Amino acid sequence: MRDHDSLYHRLFGHPRMVAELLREFVAGPWLDDLDLDGMTRENATLHAETGERRESDMIWRIPRRDGGDTYLVLLLEFQSTSDQWMALRMLIYAGLLWQHLLTEKRLPPDGRLPPILPVVLYNGDRRWAAPLALHDLVGLPETSPLWPWQPAMRYQIVDEGAFGDDDLARREALVALLFRLENSPDPAQIVALVDAVLAWFRRHPGLEATRSVFAGLLGALLAPLAPGVRVPEALLEIRNMLATRAETWKRQWLQEGRQEGRLEGRLEGEAALLLRLLERRFGALPDWARDRIAAADTTALEQWGLRLLEAESLDDVLA
Repeated sequence: MRDHDSLYHRLFGHPRMVAELLREFVAGPWLDDLDLDGMTRENATLHAETGERRESDMIWRIPRRDGGDTYLVLLLEFQSTSDQWMALRMLIYAGLLWQHLLTEKRLPPDGRLPPILPVVLYNGDRRWAAPLALHDLVGLPETSPLWPWQPAMRYQIVDEGAFGDDDLARREALVALLFRLENSPDPAQIVALVDAVLAWFRRHPGLEATRSVFAGLLGALLAPLAPGVRVPEALLEIRNMLATRAETWKRQWLQEGRQEGRLEGRLEGEAALLLRLLERRFGALPDWARDRIAAADTTALEQWGLRLLEAESLDDVLA
């Protein structure tokens, strides 16, 4: 998400986008108790008493629908890569946020800490693989009597690529259209999706600021497809440009796809051979080994193949 991280911040700086994200992709009965229309954005710079400073991506305060004193704090983080220690990061953010509210005397009237909802919005190519709970990062056996004294944290992952296009197409939400655009490799489909975005804004007038930011994000998504070409700033102009260039891009992608397919075929063959040799030597392989081999390039596969000749364990091969 690095290339258009600031645009994600601006887009989800609009309460409507955050409300859609929660309703569509973090749904739960507890949402009925919240006034999503009344949410307010908080300062995401968090300071510890020691002077340490951390930057969370986005913090929202969401009041109760019944006007009660308790409110929910949403911690929203944007990720383009899977972070093994995300649960620990969220625990640190939560602790600093609570400490800030305590120091600033902004706790609810009952004097207790407000509940926190940690959400990670992820748009990487591979599926999110990091543990969702801090429990899975602590080196204790499940039967250990020390568990009651370990800190706890769990976050909600929203992995954009994990949703099928048919599922997303059924949702009347701009966030769902964003996910479809992020996931779409087909120039013809991109044109249709931009048409759907334009139709969405026609059904929801008065959102010029959101429309402008969405156009900027769409331009950032399209820029790698058209190097040297100025992507227009307005949605309708972007759609017209796409209509004239889509066929050219499609021919280019088909040619690139054939070239990449030859390379991928070679890599898949080398990986499959190494898997068979490792299984013959060490028996059934754990998932982590299979995942590492699947993600490896030709150089790594060749190195591991040579190590296999003298290695005494699987760890020796894949070290």
